[in-house]
Amino acid sequence: MNTVNQNSPATSSDKKYLILIAILSLAIPVVVAILFFMPKEGSQSVDVSFLPTLHAILNSLTAIALVVGYYHIKRGNIKWHRAAMVTAFGLSAIFLVSYVTYHFFGERTIYGGDGLLKTFYYFVLLTHIVLAVVIVPLVLLSVYFAITEQFARHRRISRWTFPIWLYVAVTGVLVYLLISPYYT
Repeated sequence: MNTVNQNSPATSSDKKYLILIAILSLAIPVVVAILFFMPKEGSQSVDVSFLPTLHAILNSLTAIALVVGYYHIKRGNIKWHRAAMVTAFGLSAIFLVSYVTYHFFGERTIYGGDGLLKTFYYFVLLTHIVLAVVIVPLVLLSVYFAITEQFARHRRISRWTFPIWLYVAVTGVLVYLLISPYYT
């Protein structure tokens, strides 16, 4: 068991990892934003048209893993909770690499609907994007506190991490379903 006091200030080791988490939390959204708006000259030779479907599958599986993890922690089954959360984290990491790959090589797709459905789509998309940025540090902190056995801190931050992460995963699938008719 880790000897870190659950309510003590961060140790020097904590500070190093917290700085790394802060850097990653800023770098990931910046890189994604740059890739999203970057010109795609010469990228036609790489077929990434299958990736949006893969992203929806990964988001679906992540949402399932999150719910399974929540179910098990509420029943005190730490082993299965940990397995489900490691799965959710791994799926999200694969998603992130695939998403960056898609936006490096793929062309941007514009939503073609109109009326209330268009308003709904852009509301879901906007909240999804904003919360996807917010979730990065929350997930990294939740994982760090669990690994270092700072369980009070883990529980405190995971109360926010879980619903936001679940929302991002579910709305990722919803965004895909709404825009998929417009992929070329």
